[in-house]
Amino acid sequence: MTAATIPAPLAPTRRVSPVAGVRHTVTLAWRSLVQIKHNPMELLDLSIQPVMFVLLFTYVFGTAIAGSSGEYLTFMLPGIMVQNALFATMTTGFGLNNDLTKGVFDRLRALPIARWAPLAGRILADTVKQAWSIALLLGVGSILGFRVGNGLLGVVGAFALLLAFTLAASWISVLVGVLVSEPDKVQIFGFTVIFPLTFTSNIFVPTDQMPSWLQRWVEVNPVTVVADALRGLLVSGPVAGPVLQTLLWGFGIAVIFAPLAVRALRRRV
Repeated sequence: MTAATIPAPLAPTRRVSPVAGVRHTVTLAWRSLVQIKHNPMELLDLSIQPVMFVLLFTYVFGTAIAGSSGEYLTFMLPGIMVQNALFATMTTGFGLNNDLTKGVFDRLRALPIARWAPLAGRILADTVKQAWSIALLLGVGSILGFRVGNGLLGVVGAFALLLAFTLAASWISVLVGVLVSEPDKVQIFGFTVIFPLTFTSNIFVPTDQMPSWLQRWVEVNPVTVVADALRGLLVSGPVAGPVLQTLLWGFGIAVIFAPLAVRALRRRV
């Protein structure tokens, strides 16, 4: 009598259809969004800080810089939206690193899902949070007196452009989140790189009010380009040139950092 043999369990296949991969991505994105119920501070970070910036700069520096708080709000709000969006990209790297260090990615690899779904789900969830933050800033700005000059089309264009640019910029955060050993180091990167990058742009002060040596950098700073594009879409001013430059910056960032981030993630997991 021969002993019965137990067949070995089949390894989960990685070949899933694109439709199934999209479904997996949406499911994992929803997982990230649902976590806000248990950690509301994550959403408050995207809500309280930008509103505080708007209030403080409008009423503390507005009269000194632009002559009135209302005029300064019109100039500054599109720039604040850009600054907040760039800082918010750091949550992508922070959450990704948290999943990696806690072994979440290892558990997901054991499931029959698309290999790219965990990363895509994280980015999709953070894009939704970005949209919430942009809408919140526009709402608060409207209460304070900000008025859109180009109607609904300008608002939709500004939303789409800023989300597209920050989606590309999030690959930098992904790369940092994969390379560093602790989530807190992602935040350190944000404050040491993004903070000076945004404050040496024309977000808060017009370029012509800066020293001549600094103006050269401000004019080529990608943050300045995106801020000018949003001002053109939401208020008035040139649109085609700044929008095209923003798209080119976003494309260049994605082309450079997306492959590096994906390669680093494959090596780590």
